[in-house]
Amino acid sequence: MGRLVAGQWQDVWYDTKQSDGQFVREDAGFRHWIDNTPNARFTPDSGRYHLYVSLACPWAHRTLIFRELKQLTDHIDVTVVCPDMLSHGWQFGIPEPLFGHRFLHQLYTQAKADYTGRVTVPVLWDKQTQTIVSNESADIIRMFNSAFNSLTGNDTDYYPLALREVIDNWNAFIYPNINNGVYRCGFATTQQAYEEAYEALFAALDKVEQHLATHRYLAGKVLTEADWRLFTTLIRFDAVYVGHFKCNKRRIADYPHLNGYLKELYQHPGVRETTDFYHIKRHYYFSHSMINPTQVVPRGPELDLDSAHGREQLS
Repeated sequence: MGRLVAGQWQDVWYDTKQSDGQFVREDAGFRHWIDNTPNARFTPDSGRYHLYVSLACPWAHRTLIFRELKQLTDHIDVTVVCPDMLSHGWQFGIPEPLFGHRFLHQLYTQAKADYTGRVTVPVLWDKQTQTIVSNESADIIRMFNSAFNSLTGNDTDYYPLALREVIDNWNAFIYPNINNGVYRCGFATTQQAYEEAYEALFAALDKVEQHLATHRYLAGKVLTEADWRLFTTLIRFDAVYVGHFKCNKRRIADYPHLNGYLKELYQHPGVRETTDFYHIKRHYYFSHSMINPTQVVPRGPELDLDSAHGREQLS
């Protein structure tokens, strides 16, 4: 994984000794915003921004989904990193198109020469000011949701004012227990830390399963940001997290309502095309040699994501 320290790359893993074996994720280092306000530094201009993603990463996957849903594919270019994250972190199979960099950490130090922190995806780059707008997926999807509406004419709102409190509450519950919860299981280095994360993860999945028994989506009858934030974890669960991260109490396929919900979101127009199981499995099983030292990537599982989901009965 590695990180930058004062602009110098270091191939170091997370230091869980300082947190009793628990995995603690670092905060994003770039948190600027795109908007139409007077004197805004970053404005919603076509062709101005470039998105760097991994098809394996659930956080980056969110931004790809919103880029599709909000019809931004003609306005924001994308570069995909290799699924293999090795001694130099995220790397490019061929030099990336803007500067010819071979490693993502080179883009970070181009934006801030003395940057200290993890080098993560997604990255939203501004070609005009030559810097990183944001490497926080939660902020990027909010920008994609509304900042470019006047450019695209797409006013579908996945964070509507009337539902914001409900959405924020779901996000606040799902992020630590499910989105990050699978990582807290997989990257734990003590039995106690793993078991605490494991119990919290499956208690949260049970709660969501119960809610989806009577609600089509998390916020009720309409798809929102909260659903897409949950989706990118669910779609990786049976293929990776069950085995690789030891999240093996139940598969998503074993939850009737979560499974139908997952299939409906996967079948939503444009979403299937953002999902790449080769990249997903290759990244986790090959890159995390401290968990899977043989780096053997499993052939399975066979996933049934295209059959009828039956969720329309809850409309």
